[in-house]
Amino acid sequence: MAKVKGTVKTDDTTLESATNTPLEVDGLKTASGAPTQSVRTLEKSIGSQVRRNRKISDLTVAELSSAAGISTGMLSKIENGQISPSLSSLQSIANALNMPLSSLFSSHDEQRECSFVQAGKGVAIQRRGTKIGHHYELLGRSPAGDTVVEPYFIRLSAGAEPYTGFEHEGVEFIYMLTGEVIYAHADRTYHLKPGDSILFDSGALHGPQDLLAPDITYLSIIIYSRR
Repeated sequence: MAKVKGTVKTDDTTLESATNTPLEVDGLKTASGAPTQSVRTLEKSIGSQVRRNRKISDLTVAELSSAAGISTGMLSKIENGQISPSLSSLQSIANALNMPLSSLFSSHDEQRECSFVQAGKGVAIQRRGTKIGHHYELLGRSPAGDTVVEPYFIRLSAGAEPYTGFEHEGVEFIYMLTGEVIYAHADRTYHLKPGDSILFDSGALHGPQDLLAPDITYLSIIIYSRR
């Protein structure tokens, strides 16, 4: 049995859970709301590889099916893991994608990756804010898959300048560690202090608008789809 306690604020709305109200969760294995990892069948693994490589090749379902000589309906079912395709169909798809047939099977028993970075061993990254005193340290390498996760430790040096011109795909999560900053997102601003956090659509213009302390550090996690 888990208990729900806390407050979440989303713009003008504050959502408060019932304090100490028991919440029944069957088969609870994580605090996350993500669905339980299901057993991945061979068909789903092959379908995922076909879809991933089709997107890498910048092909539509219709274009790949035409090049492989199979129907769009069949290709769609293959990508969704709904059928067990014949080897000849898979070979045709592999040929159309200019890749070996074996690559379509490579992810079925793939290793679950983990990235471990010791304190102070992150990789210094040059980004748009680097020239104005924004220092970025990449804290982990994103495992293979359709989603890219980039965790950064960001430090704004004493001579840093505000910059609100960041704009990129995906979503971004920021957790303040030290200092204070007025952070802009779209047409809103947020006063962030140590312990505060903000999660937003990073497709809108965003960035630190006012630096209110000489020592500002925060964690930034950017998540977007791999192309």
